[in-house]
Amino acid sequence: MNPWDLGSPLYRKLVISAMVLIAAGIVLSLIAAAAGLPGLSWPALAIIAAGLLVHLAGLVVRARDARARHAAHGAAGGRTQRQQGQ
Repeated sequence: MNPWDLGSPLYRKLVISAMVLIAAGIVLSLIAAAAGLPGLSWPALAIIAAGLLVHLAGLVVRARDARARHAAHGAAGGRTQRQQGQ
């Protein structure tokens, strides 16, 4: 299973939001460069940075979900196959 299938709805929302913010920042940056508007580059950079922060928040949520999933399955399983074989 991939992280998208195992991810919570919050994780999915954060990932999509991050992609949208980063894409909007890149498009704004390209527009600023093409139009010769250096003052527009800073807001574009701020939007890209916000997208990266949202992406990091998604990673935190994904790690939290994985820990909870591991605890739920690990506590019920007892000894693992590797431990039993030793």
